[in-house]
Amino acid sequence: MRKIDLDSLQIFKSVVDCGGITKAAAQLNRVQSNITTRIKNLEDRLGVKLFIRHNGKLTVSSEGQLLLGYAERLLRLSCEAEAAFLSGAPKGVLRLGTLESTAAGRLPPLLSRFHHNYPDVQIELVTGSSSKLLTQVRKLEVDAAFISEPFHAPDLEKQQAYIEELRLIAPRGATDVLSKEQLSRHTVIAFETGCSYRRILEDWLASIGVIPHRVLEFASYHAIIACVSAGSGIAIMPRSVLEAVNSAGQVQPLDLPQRFKQTRTHLIWQPGHPSTALEALRRELRSSQQATTPQDLADQLLESNLRSRPLEISL
Repeated sequence: MRKIDLDSLQIFKSVVDCGGITKAAAQLNRVQSNITTRIKNLEDRLGVKLFIRHNGKLTVSSEGQLLLGYAERLLRLSCEAEAAFLSGAPKGVLRLGTLESTAAGRLPPLLSRFHHNYPDVQIELVTGSSSKLLTQVRKLEVDAAFISEPFHAPDLEKQQAYIEELRLIAPRGATDVLSKEQLSRHTVIAFETGCSYRRILEDWLASIGVIPHRVLEFASYHAIIACVSAGSGIAIMPRSVLEAVNSAGQVQPLDLPQRFKQTRTHLIWQPGHPSTALEALRRELRSSQQATTPQDLADQLLESNLRSRPLEISL
């Protein structure tokens, strides 16, 4: 079904504004016959008379007045849309996927600055495991996502966002937690399969020949910390999350071996899908990395100790 085009609405509005076809044709630099034909086609299309013709003069009909209101709004929106794209200012909705740890410990200051600098962008945030977020990016269900190593996604673009220091947490009263004997007795408390940090913990335990006694799965860090605090087992999480949820005194944080101590979080997105809002977010990330603290710089110097082997997450 053919819709009314903006050009026809512009011609109609010009005839109304100029008070006749002759002046409208001059204003639009068109021949009068073309204006007359376009108005007649518009009337036929709508099944109404837009003008009342009397003694050689045109008067806007009641139906014409109604259409004029719509025409003015649509033409104004058209101008606004064109101006928005020509200005290059980010607008619209930016759908972001993120790990819960990144949302809790890293994103608040970044998104606060982004909102201040780009108030016309609405951010929709969804959380999930790395494997789920990879799937959502590939299906274009989100525009981009923050995920943590290890992951294997050569088909996606990526930009390093954060370096995370991982800590093992245990009940405060637990002793000799890092011994192989004790580790083999502890229950692992983690997110569902597909979580990058769970994969790191499982890799570490496997490297020392430990098979977890059992695994309890939870959907939030608050629940995991509470469970560990109650003595139910051990878990792994970024130091930034422990600080964000104010866990001091609730659990016993322990250092992991150097090989498993750090990981990197990346922003990933589909290649070939440009977005001014996404580009703006990437600039904010680069700016935040340039304004690092001395401790942040020290952390980045340790990046060479990160695991180098590629690992795939089963989707």
